[in-house]
Amino acid sequence: MTAPVKAARPAMAARGTGRPRRAGLLTRPALIVAGLLVLWLWTRGQSLDSIEARNVNGEVIGSQVLEHVELTLICTALTIAIAIPLGIAVSLSRSRAGRLVVLSLGNLGQAVPSVGLIVLLALVISIGVGTAVIALVAYAVLPVLRNTMVGIEGVDPVLTEAARGMGLSRLAVLFTVELPLAVPVILAGVRTALVLTVASAPLAALIDGGGLGEGLFTGLTLNRPVISVTFGVLVAALALFADWLGLLAEMFLRPKGI
Repeated sequence: MTAPVKAARPAMAARGTGRPRRAGLLTRPALIVAGLLVLWLWTRGQSLDSIEARNVNGEVIGSQVLEHVELTLICTALTIAIAIPLGIAVSLSRSRAGRLVVLSLGNLGQAVPSVGLIVLLALVISIGVGTAVIALVAYAVLPVLRNTMVGIEGVDPVLTEAARGMGLSRLAVLFTVELPLAVPVILAGVRTALVLTVASAPLAALIDGGGLGEGLFTGLTLNRPVISVTFGVLVAALALFADWLGLLAEMFLRPKGI
């Protein structure tokens, strides 16, 4: 009669270990909310002049946060749409020359400082949101591209050969074996690209691209620490929140059994 009890204990322990992990997932959002609350209390305690009052208010902050989020989502979606198919194509081609060219172009986007890249594109194209999107996508494409290639090429050849032996076509092997196994690595790249985009998006304000950078650079230009600190903390909070969302995606979008 004792055997079932002993066998049940590991199962209960296994179920119990899920609770701290889930509780741990809520730690970062709680810290972000606490930080924003401290920021709000701090700004409430400051005596704001007319310039600070015009910038540090709910309407302006809400508008710039919305612009920042929209810019981030557009750039991240374009990054995924470009980098993942390109990484798949290079991996399928098995061409060293193609791999070298694609990775060199991806490295070029990150080798150039993000400020310099945005300003350079503004001089070549024009100022505005479109130019900011191009610059941010170029800056964030490498992690997704590289991780897509690494994830597909890292699949055990025994598994792909077994699938081919079952009569599956090359594309069928890709979509049923290689891509599912590469999902965790690809998601890690998307998470990195998302955080890079959120953190770099304030630079879009330099070329009239909107976002939280408008408030941040206004504070720096006019020497208003209250404005600079407020919008700087908001950018950091958004970056931390984006990283947390990426962590959730890695956990819940990972195929079962991987």
